[in-house]
Amino acid sequence: MTDLGFVKKCESWQLESRFFPSKVGGKPAWLDLKNIPGEKYLQCEYCKEPCIFLCQIYAPYENSEDAFHRTIFLFICKKVECSQLNKNGNLKVFRSQLPRINEFYPSDPPIEQNDWRTDISVNQWVKTCYICGILAPKHCSICKIVNYCCRAHQIYDWKHGHKEICGNNQKVMKMTKFLLPEYEIVIEEEDKEDIDNTDDLIKEEEEMKKYKTMVEKGEAGTFPHENVQDLVSSMANQHVDETFFTFLSTIDRYRDQILRYDRGGHVLYISDENKIFEIPRCPECNGERQFEFQVMPQLLNFLDFENALKSIDWGILAVFTCIRSCVPKNGYSMEYVWKQDIVESNLSDALKE
Repeated sequence: MTDLGFVKKCESWQLESRFFPSKVGGKPAWLDLKNIPGEKYLQCEYCKEPCIFLCQIYAPYENSEDAFHRTIFLFICKKVECSQLNKNGNLKVFRSQLPRINEFYPSDPPIEQNDWRTDISVNQWVKTCYICGILAPKHCSICKIVNYCCRAHQIYDWKHGHKEICGNNQKVMKMTKFLLPEYEIVIEEEDKEDIDNTDDLIKEEEEMKKYKTMVEKGEAGTFPHENVQDLVSSMANQHVDETFFTFLSTIDRYRDQILRYDRGGHVLYISDENKIFEIPRCPECNGERQFEFQVMPQLLNFLDFENALKSIDWGILAVFTCIRSCVPKNGYSMEYVWKQDIVESNLSDALKE
């Protein structure tokens, strides 16, 4: 059964590590608080600067003592030029997990109160970057108070406020708009009736034709991403791959879903092209990986890449993780993410005439 994720505004303290959150934006709420990754592991393959936090999913393995707590973290480069069509070099994904008895958290469930166990913090264990929240081996050479993961983030902070306060014993200025907006991810089970309806649309050619007509008339609901509804309307009387219409019909009743979680299940592709058939093996144990979840294009509606939203894009981001969920050797294990876009060449025939 697929679970659906939706964004929800909440108090920032509710999204801290002590509450094992699923969240979008802001700084990562690390699970293992001591062995967090740094610039070396988060570098974008294109610009070589660290990717910033996109989202994380708390997804424990109920039958594994080693993964009593388990979170998957996804990062993205915010530079427009690094968002390349159907390429995943601007994305990084990590898995972290802990047994119930561990050095960071009590064995009993957390109490959701603002003042509960405020001592549980990554900054009690390591220094983190003031800008992005990853491991920070560097600091300001003048005040020696503020920490950074790399020179690029130190320069950014210097230009956006630190220059005015450095060394004068004032409080650190409020963070500038560098990170993505922060939301909680709430999970709901997809209604089985919706799945049955989707299966009918896939199997019955006549139903597919009816759906295309509904789209043309604007009766099938909109795809909540800029300009896509216009594209669908343009394609309605043309030849379009069935995968795209299956995608639209599947999400139609829950159009603001930003995530689909289906560990061991199947990817809901957005196009016939650029599907993945060979998934790299786990670098920790050399075991197979399986599909775990995908981030949907609807999430883009809730983000702000410094006015670059129209250029930084994806169709879906499909995350694959170790099928055994083996124990990471250094706190965090790198997993695999596949980016599939709506390729213009796929739609060229549909947009002719």
